[in-house]
Amino acid sequence: MKTEKSSVKVIPLGGLETIGMNITAFEYDDSILVVDCGLAFPDDEMLGIDLVIPDVSYLVQNADKVKGLVITHGHEDHIGAIPYVLKQINMPIYATKLTMGLIDNKLEEHGLLHTTRRKVVKHGQHINLGCFRVEFIRSNHSIADSSMLAIYTPAGTIIHTGDFKVDYTPLFGEVTDLPRLAELGRKGVLALMADSTNVQRSGYTATEKMVAQTIDSLFARYRKNRIIIATFSSNVDRVHQIIDTACKYNRKVVVEGRSMVNTIETASELGYIEMPKNTLIETEMMKNYTDEQIVLITTGSQGETMAALSRMAAGNHKRISIKPNDVVIFSSNPIPGNEKAVSRVMNDLSMQGANVVFQDTHVSGHACQEELKLIYALTKPQYAIPVHGEYRFLRTHAELAQDMGVPKENTFVLSSGDVLELSKDRARISGHVQAQGIFVDGLGVGDVGNIVIRDRQHLSQNGLIIVVIALDRQTNQVLAGPDIVSRGFVYVRESEDLMEEARLVVSDALEDCLGKRNTDWNRIKVTVRESLGGFLWKRTKRNPMILPIIEEV
Repeated sequence: MKTEKSSVKVIPLGGLETIGMNITAFEYDDSILVVDCGLAFPDDEMLGIDLVIPDVSYLVQNADKVKGLVITHGHEDHIGAIPYVLKQINMPIYATKLTMGLIDNKLEEHGLLHTTRRKVVKHGQHINLGCFRVEFIRSNHSIADSSMLAIYTPAGTIIHTGDFKVDYTPLFGEVTDLPRLAELGRKGVLALMADSTNVQRSGYTATEKMVAQTIDSLFARYRKNRIIIATFSSNVDRVHQIIDTACKYNRKVVVEGRSMVNTIETASELGYIEMPKNTLIETEMMKNYTDEQIVLITTGSQGETMAALSRMAAGNHKRISIKPNDVVIFSSNPIPGNEKAVSRVMNDLSMQGANVVFQDTHVSGHACQEELKLIYALTKPQYAIPVHGEYRFLRTHAELAQDMGVPKENTFVLSSGDVLELSKDRARISGHVQAQGIFVDGLGVGDVGNIVIRDRQHLSQNGLIIVVIALDRQTNQVLAGPDIVSRGFVYVRESEDLMEEARLVVSDALEDCLGKRNTDWNRIKVTVRESLGGFLWKRTKRNPMILPIIEEV
């Protein structure tokens, strides 16, 4: 793939047309810089899949060029795939302190901690990686130590915002370094790659202080009740403010959910969450305290089946039972697609007598339209490349960029795998590389593809019919069967007539094949499948998966 002189390639390997799995490669000459390496969670059609990670075949093919991995912040959609990718291509990682702490947890779990080069970077610091120089710029998000990146290339400066919002009154940390963005804008910015998650929302994203005030008022209102708060384990700032409020009201804090425990431990060790000694207590210690002395912080705000809150709501959590008059606060909004699961958990909690609260208990960590306009006004980019969002978000973002003065021909709505070449004189999509999600199913990575998923969908919708036939090895005479087994198609005891007719259909198909001296087993299986499938469709208007099994005796 030939590159023009003084042009840099921008290659998104994920994070476009979807929420999550953010990863982008920047290439110039013999250097490749990788920004973020996140995972995505499976949608409803990906049956049995645990995670989706990016396809980094292009990086593996060009491993000698890869100089390093730079991370904007510590959320799963930006760091979750790191262990899986490092097993394919070992590269040094650069991140801020908390972000690196969360990455270290993952590397240790996968046995990669001592074989991976890591460097903690401070805001304002520059690092050199091949032809690139990267500056970490302080920004605000729903997790501490978030960064924007100024990527200095021979073709010009590219600003990558990561996930961000402009919060003028953050609860923790400092405000986004807007003066630095303005300074870069005065010097000249080749391209801006900005977060599109909230681009369809007008105005500004509310400050975290609003949620802090709401949570404080809820603690004051429900002084006599046990309080349970569900939020994202990765929302460190929210967890921090909950712990601070618990301390103010003299409550002990219990943490449930493995990811929540790990995040709080890491943030506490690194000094991002400070609390008086003995604030945190083990779940088993709850019995020593009254309800008004307890706050429970838990995972499960998205209705995940195996999360702690879902198990409490269903009444099958081993250590915690919901009590009448418990106050359960959902401090997050449902991710699109999770609404039904969240509603189910809320209903289950209400049926057990809990008081469920979800209004005004969450603000987004992503910029709305006016904040994005501010970033464009400060940086004045020559090119706009919307990132992080579904296709409709990227389109809306492109229109916003044009409203802010970026020419239409300089605005690029890319697909994952597109190769965009940028220079001061021109920009064009010059090619496409392999970039699709790879499924993680249990310990298997990439061994489940679209064909397997399609089979799982077929099984889930129509069930399975197994036809077992025993044939004599010498004469090809039927010695036993056909026996028919149904799983997920019909209840056999109530459909005996249907199953007997199905058996006769298979017998006729077998006789027809064997009578014509057709002894090709594959042909026999196809004939049985077609005959039985046609019969079942006529009788039931259902189309189960049919699996013929021939045993040679």
